[in-house]
Amino acid sequence: MYTFSQLLARNIVLGIVFIVVSAALATMFLATHNADKNISHQQLIKTLAQQINDSKALASTLRSAQAYNALTISNFSGEKLYTYTNPNPGFIIPNTQPEAKSVALRNQNLRIEYQLNIASDTMLIVKILACIAAIITVLICLAAVMSLKNRAKFMAAVSHQIKKDLSLVSNDKDEYYNDIIEIPELKDGIRDIKRLIERQVNSSTALEKEAYTDQLTGLDNRNRFVQYYESLIDKNSSLKFGVLVMTRCSELQTVNQIHGYNEGDKYIKNVSGLIQRTVTSFRSGQLFRLNSSDFATILPNITMKEAENFAQSLTGSFNEFQQGADLDSVAYSGLVFFDQSKPLGELLALADTAISIAQTQTINAWYVQKDIDVLKSSDFSQGNQNWRQEIENVIENQRISLLVQPIQPTSRNSRVYNEILARFLNSNEEMLPTASFIAMSEKLDKIAAIDKLIIETAISEIVSKNLVDQSYGINVSARSIADEHFLIWLERRLLREPNVAPRIVFEISEYGLQQNIKTSKRFIDLVHRSGARITVERFGVGLTSFKFFRDLKPDFIKMDSTYTRDIDDDKNNQYFLRLMVDLAHRLSIGVLAESVESQEEKHTLEKLFIDGCQGFYIGKPKPI
Repeated sequence: MYTFSQLLARNIVLGIVFIVVSAALATMFLATHNADKNISHQQLIKTLAQQINDSKALASTLRSAQAYNALTISNFSGEKLYTYTNPNPGFIIPNTQPEAKSVALRNQNLRIEYQLNIASDTMLIVKILACIAAIITVLICLAAVMSLKNRAKFMAAVSHQIKKDLSLVSNDKDEYYNDIIEIPELKDGIRDIKRLIERQVNSSTALEKEAYTDQLTGLDNRNRFVQYYESLIDKNSSLKFGVLVMTRCSELQTVNQIHGYNEGDKYIKNVSGLIQRTVTSFRSGQLFRLNSSDFATILPNITMKEAENFAQSLTGSFNEFQQGADLDSVAYSGLVFFDQSKPLGELLALADTAISIAQTQTINAWYVQKDIDVLKSSDFSQGNQNWRQEIENVIENQRISLLVQPIQPTSRNSRVYNEILARFLNSNEEMLPTASFIAMSEKLDKIAAIDKLIIETAISEIVSKNLVDQSYGINVSARSIADEHFLIWLERRLLREPNVAPRIVFEISEYGLQQNIKTSKRFIDLVHRSGARITVERFGVGLTSFKFFRDLKPDFIKMDSTYTRDIDDDKNNQYFLRLMVDLAHRLSIGVLAESVESQEEKHTLEKLFIDGCQGFYIGKPKPI
């Protein structure tokens, strides 16, 4: 049996080996990281030098982006334009100090020599190694103590067992077995094993709950939905038939965009509560959240007639909720009958088609999809036909209304605008779900006609109400700017309104512009020739380069909400925005922020010199 000293010495050796290996790996990682950092930094220097002509301004921007031990900017004649040496380079691990590098920029007549300062990275590595060493030291001591105790218990139990065996010849067997049960060490071991099993069971239950539960609503998620449906259609299941009801929150995207993501979460939880209350009145009904906007209700062994009563009750709840909410609609539902022969993929496709049809009917409507042949031809499906008729009806009768959401300037010198938001009406003068309407317009190749309708209506409103003292943003689809006929129409329309054109700002997504740079440049040049302006919205989602700015020359960029949301607590996004604002302003490009939902976010964005803020906190959409 090992003594405590022997066990401790053995564990110490293992711990030292682990620490040495960790230190070696950390040093290798730091060296590799420095090399990669030098490469990326050289690229940053070349990019910034193309944008910034003044050497002092270039040096200031470089020092704000990176810490240096030394930085020298000179021309090819040998004249030093800027020199900096860090008086306090900090702690550096031997053999990890970055090498001095030189970048020659012949087009700018500049030579930049620098040595990066990695003291912060080094201290982080040292702190991590210190924490590892401390943890290993504690574990070494605990392991040695526990090992010694366990061995002592084991040997005591073995010794006791041997004594019992020796006394077996002379003692009664029943008394012997009773004594065995009373061994304290064995009782403690059994108790420890029970506790371990209980902890494992509880841990497994918690992990399973997390994997199968939607965090926002507390409902079972899509994984559980698939598992539950497969158990229903199993041959040994008591299920004979049933109905799937898929419910789509049609206004989620609009609520997130206009009111903010917190209101979007409240909207989803409210819809979840409404469906749950309705499901409880139907036997064996199960509700699941499939994704951000879709819920699925399975009604086992329920006829379609009973399911229609469920859907009708659901629509009544949605209509009642909508009366007290600022929403154009609440949700639409699609119903599909199923039995044990129905595969899940086909069932979901049918339900999705049913929702498409329901969205073209009355507000919060539901629809029963009975024709399974509808899936055989997606181009001529019933849902597509209904949407095509609805879209053509909107275009022909100009069933459109416009709202305006303000963008608030952050200073007197900031020139911003108000964004126009379009809403579409069916023949009953009821609002169609905006996100679905736009998506189906693109799918059915009607989006250019819809964009024409929005632009025409907006110009007419500006002229008739004499609103030429303000500027207005209008969203345009990437597919429209690739349409030759649309571009010809747009240029002629803007030229006919020389007083209105300078007041229009066309918004198009960064992703849409990147799909075809040549087409995008042609569109932007056309817009600029007419006196109008361009905003690149949802900026930061793609991999935009600085060449993108130089080629397209937009007037504004509108940062994607992922960068502005909770900006007051996100230091990484603050640093990114500060850099983007500085570079954009050097190119005379305004920077806007959307989805601003709190005073703290607005205050932080103002400190970062954002030109304008838009969101629920700034102002709600209102009729133009």
